[in-house]
This record gives sequence, C-alpha cells and structure tokens, in this order.
Amino acid sequence: MEKDYVTVSEINSYINDKLKSDLNLRNFYIRGEISNYKTYPSGHSYFTLKDESSEIRGVMFSGYKSNLRFEPKDGMKVIINGKIEMYEYRGNIQLYAFNIIEDGVGELYVAYQQLKKKLEKEGLFDKSHKKQIPKYPEKIGVVTAQNGAAVRDIITTIKRRYPVCEILVFSTLVQGDMAAEQIVDQIRNAQNYDLDTLIVGRGGGSIEDLWPFNEEIVAREIYKCEIPTISAVGHEIDFTISDFVADKRADTPTAAAEIAVPEIDELKYKLEQFNTRINNSILDKLDENRTRLNQISKKQVLRNPETMYNIKQMQLDGIMGKFGVISKNIIVNNRNKLFELENSMMLKNPELITKNKKEQYLRNISKLEVLNPLLTLKRGYTITKVNDKVISSAEDINKDDEIEVVFDDGSINAKVI
Repeated sequence: MEKDYVTVSEINSYINDKLKSDLNLRNFYIRGEISNYKTYPSGHSYFTLKDESSEIRGVMFSGYKSNLRFEPKDGMKVIINGKIEMYEYRGNIQLYAFNIIEDGVGELYVAYQQLKKKLEKEGLFDKSHKKQIPKYPEKIGVVTAQNGAAVRDIITTIKRRYPVCEILVFSTLVQGDMAAEQIVDQIRNAQNYDLDTLIVGRGGGSIEDLWPFNEEIVAREIYKCEIPTISAVGHEIDFTISDFVADKRADTPTAAAEIAVPEIDELKYKLEQFNTRINNSILDKLDENRTRLNQISKKQVLRNPETMYNIKQMQLDGIMGKFGVISKNIIVNNRNKLFELENSMMLKNPELITKNKKEQYLRNISKLEVLNPLLTLKRGYTITKVNDKVISSAEDINKDDEIEVVFDDGSINAKVI
C-alpha cells in the first residue's frame, strides 16, 4: 500500500532543493540591521538581520569571516552578500553570509564588484596585456597629489635607492568628484615625456577616499597607457580596480617605488663582483700564457736557432747531392740512346725503311687474296643463296625453294624440284 504522507525530513529536503535551484537566492545583496550577534569558539558567527517589519536568521562561517575588516555589532546597519538555504535539521530558512559591508559604503562596494566583473569579462585584467616594468629606468613619472604623503614616500624611496633616476610629478586630485577626470588627464599628459615607468596612486583612506581609482574612466585609461604602469593605491589590504588593470600592483606607494627602481648599492656590489671575476679571469689567462711562453722558450729551437738552420742546410745539401747524381744519370742514359739512334742503319739508309714497309704491305695483300671468295669462283666453284643467304648444306634447302647460283662471271636463278 502506497503511503499518502511525507516525512518532516522529506518536506524540508524538498523545500531546500527548491531554494537551491532558485538562482536569485544563490548570490545577492541584502540590507538590514544586525541583532543578537554572537561568535562561538568554532569561529562561526550567528545573528539576526532585520528591518522595520521582518527578520531572518543568518550565519557567517569562519572561513568567510576571516576576510572581514571589522567586527559586526548589534544595531549596526549593514549590507550582506550571501545566499538563502534551509537548515533542514531545525527547518529554519537561513541567510548564509559571504561578506558583510557597513551600510553607507555598501552601495560603493556593490558598484565596485559590478565594474570589476564587467572589466574582467572584457579581458582588461588578462596577464597577456601586462607590460614588463623596466629594471633600470632613467625617467619615472608619478601621477598623484603634489603635496601628499604618497609622493613624498615615492620620491624619498627612489632617491635613496636609485638617485640617478629622474622623477616627474604629474599633480592631480586623488579624491572627490573631480579627481577621476584629473587622473585621466595626467595619465595622458605623462605619455608625452618619454617615461620608462609610470606610478599612479595615493596613500590610504576610506573606500570613499579611494573611489576615484575605482572609476571606469581611470581603469580604462590605465589599461590604454603605453607606459608600463604601477598602481599604488592605499595600503596592503586595499584593492581598487586600478590595481587589476595596471601592469603591476604595489601594496603601498613606497612599495611601488621599490618595484620601479633597483637598489643602487646592490648594483654596485654586483658590479664589483663582475669586476673581480673579470680581473681574476684576465690574471688566470695571463698566468696560463706566461706558462706556455716559458715552456716554448725552453725548446732547443728557440734557445739555439742556428742548430735548426744547420740541420736544414745539411738536409738541403743531401738533396742537392742526390739531384746532381740523378741528373748525371739521366744525361748519360739519354746520350747513349742518342748514340744508338745515330748509329742505326735506318737513319743512315732511309730507303730501307720504305722497302721494309712495302714488303710488309705486299705480304698482307697476299693473305687477303687467299681469303677472297671470288678467287674460289674462278677455279670453277659456285655460291648458292636462298633469299640472299649463303647455303652451306643441302639440308638448308627445301623443295620448291628458289635459289640463286653465283658464278665467277654471273649468276642464275633456279627452283628446287
């Protein structure tokens, strides 16, 4: 029999699944007043968020709470970023907080998150667009307030670390309604001065004070800037949109100066090391060549070069002696051959050469005549052909073959019967 009821656990689980499937409840911002705020030894904090006519229980787990920059208190008006789920064990609908922002700055924070998400989606934060900060700059620009603590820290740090670098300050407002436009104008102006690096920033302050560096026009101008740019806004815990679009983010203005220039004392030390290594290398090479020179100078050929000359002179004398003997032998042999030719009968009687050649010619003619088949025909023999082919055997002739019989004085045709 099928049951016609559900359990409490089943209905709570069903409701919780419905809540989880609603995307509007997975990540949203809610405004209210905190009451009954309490943190347990586990680090988790439980509270109630209420307005004039309603309330909802909430929890913030310790992992999220560690990112808070303040401790929430009862009566505090806040904006909470979180999600809605059911605590199935008790059947309570609860707000699970990701972040808690003091109301008043909450709207700015929401705007900050929306712009950050937008620019990130467009690719303005991609590492592939980041330019390398030059290691040894000759000229650095600073876009900040001319009389602020930030510019003093930057100038002092650069002059201490790398006094050979020139610093140009592009003065601008760094807070207030007009600040963002002035910052943009000075970033554009800085690109006319052949700078190696540009620092853009200010000292610490509230989120409202830092807000010009969260403006979209400032972020896009930093992104477009052709000069490698360091963003130095606020303190270590402060993050602005400018930090994400810049080529490099510094925790503080002083840290930006340290990133922008090397430590000259460290460079001097490295140069001294290089100089020592070069000098040692040169000295080692000199010692090596000096040793080789000493070894070469001890050789007999350099200590007594006349010895080598005498040896080569003796070798040359031996070669010249052999050459003289060989030359004489060649002359004697050729003289003897010439003498034999002079005494030869053929030279004395040239007609004898002609006679010998003529007799040899006649002997060759006689040999050819013996082999001449025409002479055989003169003695009464004939040659029989079939289709111009000489027949040497009766077996090569068939009945009815037409044959040609060649005589000394002509030929006849016949047919074999």
